[in-house]
Amino acid sequence: MTLIIAEAGVNHNGDEKIAFKLVDAAYKAGADIVKFQTFKAKNLVTAEAKQAEYQVANTKKQESQLAMLSRLELSWDTHHKLVSYCDELGIEFLSTAFDSESLDFLVNDLGIKRLKLPSGELTNAPLVLEHARTGCDIIISTGMATLSEIEAALGVIAFGYTASKEELPSLEKFHQAYSSEEGQKALKDKVVILHCTTEYPAPMNEINLRVMDTLRDAFDLPAGYSDHSTGITIPIAAVARGASVIEKHFTLDKNMDGPDHKASLEPNELALMVAAIRQVEQALGSKVKTPTVSEIKNKSVARKSLVAAKDINVGEVFTADNLTIKRPGIGMSPYSYWEILGKESRSKYQAGDLISE
Repeated sequence: MTLIIAEAGVNHNGDEKIAFKLVDAAYKAGADIVKFQTFKAKNLVTAEAKQAEYQVANTKKQESQLAMLSRLELSWDTHHKLVSYCDELGIEFLSTAFDSESLDFLVNDLGIKRLKLPSGELTNAPLVLEHARTGCDIIISTGMATLSEIEAALGVIAFGYTASKEELPSLEKFHQAYSSEEGQKALKDKVVILHCTTEYPAPMNEINLRVMDTLRDAFDLPAGYSDHSTGITIPIAAVARGASVIEKHFTLDKNMDGPDHKASLEPNELALMVAAIRQVEQALGSKVKTPTVSEIKNKSVARKSLVAAKDINVGEVFTADNLTIKRPGIGMSPYSYWEILGKESRSKYQAGDLISE
């Protein structure tokens, strides 16, 4: 069953009340997980770091990333409240940590058991290592990445899972851990890789869903898809291509101020996406081609049998003129047509009778 992550991200705009409403919307839509983003802006960006182009376009505001992100922080206290509320509802709380302080808080204070490594942190080897050393399961987004960068990150994770915390990390040890049987087993047990196109919204001609196949083949790990496209078509298609995880941004209102609202689904769209994914999962079904339970009763109605096209007497030869093929399919198979041509009839038939030689 596909794990569906409703990505609230920073679409709460720093407002606790909106954050709780986002949890409600994710739960009502049927998502498995509601995900936020946990960070201290001062730990994440320099004072000079500029906004991404999409952030400027979506916020209609020219300012530093630090100023923008400072408004989007949620307090530790709010995190605790959200986790308790998610527990009450029965939806998993997840959050992406963008710095060491936030990662420590999520794991050692909130006690979450699953982590999400965002695309932008894939090459941040020290933070990647910190994620792995928690022992938690990790979902990795791979936007902007090459296969070699993904493999390098997996080497760091394999080392973090298998080496003692006293062992000093190095590129050589990352390679050794990735190549080891123990490292590969840890990755298979704990890691999922998400294909992702890091643009908001992502252009359709840059989605490249077939990359999921490449990730599965290259790393022999479950592959999913983190979606930044508009609408719900692409995540549904990703499930049809075998995505084990779908992550999708959502918001209460696309017209709200903020960097990610315009590339997000509204609650009704999120619910439609979840419902469609569940239908696709059912429809994928079995690889075995055989009549289904519901088909069997229709075979006799839809298929055909050999039928007398005109009256046929005993001893009369079967010909193309006195034989035809019509429904229902409860008599001789049309495959027997050539077998009885030229043979003498053993019975008498009226026009329309099923042939039963």
